[in-house]
Amino acid sequence: MLIFRALELARASGPIRLLELGSGQGELSAELKQRHPEVELVGVDLSQTAVAMARAKVPCATFFQQDLTQPIALAAGYCGWATHAICSEVLEHLDDPVSALKNVRACLAPGARLIITVPAGPMSEFDKHIGHRAHFTPASLRRVLTEAGLAVESLTAAGFPFFNLYRLTVIARGRRLIDDLGGELPLSAKAAIWAFSRLFRWNKAHSPRGWQLLAVAVEPIRAQRSAGVAAQYLADATTTSACAPVNEQGSDS
Repeated sequence: MLIFRALELARASGPIRLLELGSGQGELSAELKQRHPEVELVGVDLSQTAVAMARAKVPCATFFQQDLTQPIALAAGYCGWATHAICSEVLEHLDDPVSALKNVRACLAPGARLIITVPAGPMSEFDKHIGHRAHFTPASLRRVLTEAGLAVESLTAAGFPFFNLYRLTVIARGRRLIDDLGGELPLSAKAAIWAFSRLFRWNKAHSPRGWQLLAVAVEPIRAQRSAGVAAQYLADATTTSACAPVNEQGSDS
């Protein structure tokens, strides 16, 4: 899977503390813990229902309800905590992804590795129905990451040709796909889902024509608070308070 490859967990020199942004019902978290049981994992999601389901599915991880558009309100010990983070298929749901990433940076340790995936290509009626605000181009995603203060290590397109074909199928079906969700999926839809799930393994990991983007961004060390302030945040892991967004104006003081 591209996300796990991009994390480069095997290269970590110390304990791995991973923050999953938009952890949903815990599917990715469960796979991550299965592959890397040694990882300390924290997930956050807007939906309290999803958080409860993730806790039941992955009891060895920790999950919190959190609106990423607001300052991160976790225990102070989580400020500057994460050595790695995943933000998969989340930014397209946000009106202001730059502000959300600025909020998230308060939880990232200096040099933390953040993996981001977002959809590219045209939006379908179904995308709009499930809350997509925008799809990205490589240039627009790079701009979002840079404006949030992150250093972009790599940005690639993937998914060609079968993910693109799947997206074209969704676009062609239009609002009929939304109507299908209200009842039993037609046999043809089930067959298409089964077929695409197997074809996806033949997608190209790197192709400029792919309609899925994967970026690796790094939390700049110079943008972190001073060591004394960071130590104060880490001193009390039981106190719940908002992790203040990184203040770029005072980052060098």
